[in-house]
Amino acid sequence: MTSPLKPSRDPAAMLERTLQEWGGHEDLWIFGYASLIWKPEFEFAERRPARVHGWHRALKMWSRINRGTPERPGLVFGMLSGGCCHGMAFRVEQAHGRQVLARLWAREMIMGVYDPKWLSCQTPHGPVTALAFTLSRKSPSHTGVLTADEYRRIFTEASGIYGTTFDYAHRTLEELRRHNIYDRGLEKLLKAIER
Repeated sequence: MTSPLKPSRDPAAMLERTLQEWGGHEDLWIFGYASLIWKPEFEFAERRPARVHGWHRALKMWSRINRGTPERPGLVFGMLSGGCCHGMAFRVEQAHGRQVLARLWAREMIMGVYDPKWLSCQTPHGPVTALAFTLSRKSPSHTGVLTADEYRRIFTEASGIYGTTFDYAHRTLEELRRHNIYDRGLEKLLKAIER
């Protein structure tokens, strides 16, 4: 019998492709838009506020391990196409890039759901190209449209190895505010759920 938590794609092959795209000849940039902002879990030499056009942060990715279970999936953020996303760009020294990508894969790419993409980020010190973990609307892990009642149920019931979706969403909002990043969509969602 196959596990319901088998990766949808081969994470190792995706890591190898990303390493080849990076090339390892210069410092590595990573774009964080949710938990990577408040819990990067890797050493970085520099962190800058950054803005990405053409993508936005959305709490629309099923989580069956970190913030939920296969029976009661929770939610995590993904970057969906369209709009604009404010977050943080982290610079990793070239010598540590391979190791940091391996650690990120162990954390973010266990199930091979995200589409790692190199995106242009605008920062106060000029543009950088950073790796971001995006989500396709065609992915089976994309939730599609959820109602306020569905979000409320997920926030009440879902919990995984890192805790609840509710805590994750609140922690992300708090950290965004701490960095003067205001996500009106997330604020509106959390207010609607808390009513």
